[in-house]
Amino acid sequence: MSKCEQCIVREFSSLKALNKDELIKLAHCKTSKIVRKGETIFNEGETINGVFCVKDGVCKMTKLSANGRDQIVHLVKRGELLGQRSMISDEPTNLSAVALEDMQICFIPKSEILGFFNQNNQFSMNVMRTICGDLKEADNIMVDMAQKTVKARLAHTLLYLEDNFGINTDKSLKLQLSREEIASMIGTATESCIRLLSELNKAEVIKLDGKKITISNRKELMRITE
Repeated sequence: MSKCEQCIVREFSSLKALNKDELIKLAHCKTSKIVRKGETIFNEGETINGVFCVKDGVCKMTKLSANGRDQIVHLVKRGELLGQRSMISDEPTNLSAVALEDMQICFIPKSEILGFFNQNNQFSMNVMRTICGDLKEADNIMVDMAQKTVKARLAHTLLYLEDNFGINTDKSLKLQLSREEIASMIGTATESCIRLLSELNKAEVIKLDGKKITISNRKELMRITE
């Protein structure tokens, strides 16, 4: 059994507020598992009765739209928690979580988390701050969808991927998303996304090499977002 008090990942989430005794208690009640790329952690409308801590890997949070397409709402990386909002609201999940790469996750039962919530004020404040941050991000996405062009949203997304998930040694974006996934993030058809990426490639703002994307002219990409 891995020890939660020795897990560096806890420093990135609300769990950093827990003391050593609480972390030891956490280690005895959690369950850990590997989720393979493409596997679903939970589906929209599911009752999960706890939260997931992402120890390694990245997953996409998606919402099924009226036309039957999945819209990517958020990407979740190492150190973040999944399911906090539905646990607090005591409602089924509003989004689905699907692994974008192989992941290590830990499941913490709701009863244990709520115990910490009631006994540790700093932990409960951290959870609330995270939820407020998610709501702020959702507000920004809604405004961007309404006011920014698809090209501006694409530029913003490429910068977001580099800033939040890093680059490989060849300077290409570390997190490789399919064209369909990028299109889903910016709210457009896959064909439009492919055309815009090709335009940016021809203008030497980015470089395309198969699925790999490299940002060549960051300054110009930032200008496009404005």
